[in-house]
Amino acid sequence: MIEYIIVIPARYASTRFPGKPLELINGKTMLQWTYEAAGKSQAKEIYIATDDERIYESAQAYTENVLMTSAEHQNGTERLSEVSEKLSFDDDSIIVNVQGDEPLIKAKHIDLVASTLHQSEQAGIATLCYPISTVKDLFDPNIVKVVFNEKQLALYFSRAPIPWNRNLFPGLLQDKTCEQIPSDHLTAYYRH
Repeated sequence: MIEYIIVIPARYASTRFPGKPLELINGKTMLQWTYEAAGKSQAKEIYIATDDERIYESAQAYTENVLMTSAEHQNGTERLSEVSEKLSFDDDSIIVNVQGDEPLIKAKHIDLVASTLHQSEQAGIATLCYPISTVKDLFDPNIVKVVFNEKQLALYFSRAPIPWNRNLFPGLLQDKTCEQIPSDHLTAYYRH
């Protein structure tokens, strides 16, 4: 069995949805649902990392593994790095970053990321992706897209559709409709 640690970064000050980790869903916060979903994985430890006292206090109701981190971090990866330093994780530790807004994440997918990191000598970081199946998702800037090579190593991440289809997309965007894109054109697009 692979030993790994999960860190769930959670911040209150989201630009698109402030307070999202504390949003109630069927009587529990989104963050608690995410934590419980992560708890179904094979991780040996799970930590929540936040820069907000409200999130910290809320999370303490269901785990002692909550850490306050700097408010200066630009992303969850930086928050994870601070936790790694604070807790003195070994350099060869496998640490899986589970976003705090993933209450429906499957344990098998978390385990898959950890397994991929354990098996790959080329990659120091692994992420999940899956095919984009709708044109709406392809053009949604809230959905991060990923392009990877034949070895499944990520090359680019973008909020814009990548690769850009220069022959098809400009005309569609001018018309303000995307319904005309043939579904077979979507096979090249993946969601991070």
